[in-house]
Amino acid sequence: MTEAEYLANYDPKAFKTVLLTVDAVLFTYHDQQLKVLLVQRSNHPFLGFWGLPGGFIDEYCDQSLEEAVLRKLQEKTAIVPPYIEQLCTMGNSRRDVRGWSVTVCYTALMGYQACQVQIDSVSDVKWWPLEDVLQMPLAFDHLQLIEQARERLTQKALYSLVPGFALAEPFTLPELQHVHEVLLGKPIQSKSFRRRVEQADLLIDTGLKRTERGRPANLYRLKPDTASYRFLRNLEC
Repeated sequence: MTEAEYLANYDPKAFKTVLLTVDAVLFTYHDQQLKVLLVQRSNHPFLGFWGLPGGFIDEYCDQSLEEAVLRKLQEKTAIVPPYIEQLCTMGNSRRDVRGWSVTVCYTALMGYQACQVQIDSVSDVKWWPLEDVLQMPLAFDHLQLIEQARERLTQKALYSLVPGFALAEPFTLPELQHVHEVLLGKPIQSKSFRRRVEQADLLIDTGLKRTERGRPANLYRLKPDTASYRFLRNLEC
């Protein structure tokens, strides 16, 4: 039998398939706190519960996992993140009452964007303070996925300026330092932080200023290669 003959007679329904979904953990820095984007489910299972935006992969229109997660974000929240990266794959027979389920979870940091419901399967969408989310009963295993994404961010805050992607541009140096401190859960030495930022040369001075505490502060944007830069040593806390 040739491969063409094999494929012509192959029946994908002859084997039991698992439920395959994508989910997204999006973080932003807003109102001086870290927030997570959640949707409220209007269908079973977990009717009325809050959870991550995501859903089933459509084999006819999604050409990749990333296309699938971006489509679901657009459909359910009207949010378009500037980038997105794969966080983890989670799968077992317990996470979904409908059957054996696998989700490929993505995560991203982004400046605050307004969100709105775009589809009937969602009754509400909202940026929730992370501290509140960690105390909420969420759908499926979404709390575990959020905790894993949060841990990755904490590690990145130690050795990079990636947390700056959570800020709406342009931003000040104190704002950039504060989002690092929020992720690390402790204060950072200001002089050391400013020295690391200057050495990294990853900020673009916009020439604009904002008055903070009675003094004008320079406003900055991140350079495109910020995501790939790493400090030689972790930040000093």
